[in-house]
Amino acid sequence: MFRRIARSILWIGLTAIGCLSQTATASGKPVWLLELDGPIGPATADYFISNLKDAERADAALFVIQLDTPGGLDHSMRDMIKAILASTVPVATYVAPNGSRAASAGTYLLYASHIAAMAPATNVGSSTPVSIGGGDESPFPMPGSRPQPEQPRSGDKPADGDNKDSAPLPGTAMERKVVNDSVAYIRGVAQLRGRNVEWAEKTVREAANLPASDALAAHVIDLIAADLDDLLAKLDGRSVVTETATLALDLKDPQIKRVVPGWRYELLALITDPNVAYILLMIGIYGLILEFYHPGSAVPGVVGVICLLLAGYALQMLPVNYAGLALIVVGVGLMVAEVFTPGFGVLGIGGAVSFVIGSVILMDTDLPGYQISMSVIAAFAVSSVAIFVFVVGAAVRSRRAKVVTGQEAIIGAAAVVMDDFSGTGMVRLHGEIWQAASRVPLTKGTKVRIVRIDDLVLTVEPQESI
Repeated sequence: MFRRIARSILWIGLTAIGCLSQTATASGKPVWLLELDGPIGPATADYFISNLKDAERADAALFVIQLDTPGGLDHSMRDMIKAILASTVPVATYVAPNGSRAASAGTYLLYASHIAAMAPATNVGSSTPVSIGGGDESPFPMPGSRPQPEQPRSGDKPADGDNKDSAPLPGTAMERKVVNDSVAYIRGVAQLRGRNVEWAEKTVREAANLPASDALAAHVIDLIAADLDDLLAKLDGRSVVTETATLALDLKDPQIKRVVPGWRYELLALITDPNVAYILLMIGIYGLILEFYHPGSAVPGVVGVICLLLAGYALQMLPVNYAGLALIVVGVGLMVAEVFTPGFGVLGIGGAVSFVIGSVILMDTDLPGYQISMSVIAAFAVSSVAIFVFVVGAAVRSRRAKVVTGQEAIIGAAAVVMDDFSGTGMVRLHGEIWQAASRVPLTKGTKVRIVRIDDLVLTVEPQESI
């Protein structure tokens, strides 16, 4: 009998251990809160990923992203989703406060998170990829639009088995590749999280959008919460499947740890702003050019190198059109070359045009948050023309001008003989009396030319002999 009791106790203990190994309880652990407000870019991705890793090391119970974004860059969004999918800490994306949105890239983040929640007066969707290449129109259908099918060219015949009444897909092959890749990606995360796959595809192909209540009804999100406290109360006791285990959230009396942006995020956000990166690039180019014109001044060269390195770091994280970057460099080079040609001609005009066009197409995206301001471009275009045509031109002309001070200014100057002399005597130069030496006799009042100066003795010769 005692053996049966012992075996029963042992079986119960092993069963409990097995259950604990399968389902852990996140109790007595802090809840991390990170607020993302604005476009998603390289700085946002770095900020999010580094803090999520810190939360994992701190063994947090839950990592909450309070999100309000119009969208962002594709590669930054994908880096963030990779971190979410590999996280051992449950990630809850909460679209809040009221009036916020999770558009475009934000929709992908919402779908990829372990928990998707929204405040009542918020919306999600509009995930159609934005045109890459700087076009004025999006290559994919916008809300409410109906793409017109391409008409078959004369002489084209449908292949056997094809439906003769079917129209070809709209858009170019590249446009279809981009949208199909986006559809496959969001369908994959939707299937992984058990959310509405059909609407996920619809928000990419048709830029569909839903308010919070409709998103909940369509199984796009898991719940609606009025605020953070309401969210945590509704998540208490919920089971969440992470990369390594199934966690039962214990969020009674949670300790909220609000993540405060550090200097690294602030600096990265500053230099990866397209306008700031563009300004750093131009300052770097100007600094190096001024250093080449005035070797040894050091300050322009040091400032130029630092700004160019910062600009290079920022541009490699942004969607840069390298044709635009090349046009900027060519434009600056042409304006520099204009300095060495007389007048304002073809090189200066061509350089200014190349500079402006390159600046306009430098950012290879149509996202509003990643465009260079036209006022910044205009300011640098005007200042570049002024600097290279007037300032640098004046510096070059001054270097070519005749020296008017110092010993070098005396050579070749004209002087007048004070008294008759043979060998050495006195001459008047610029109102001063100098001792002079001549190989020929000179008479009073003769105009002579200075050919050399040795200490304070001028070697002269008559101007008539020149």
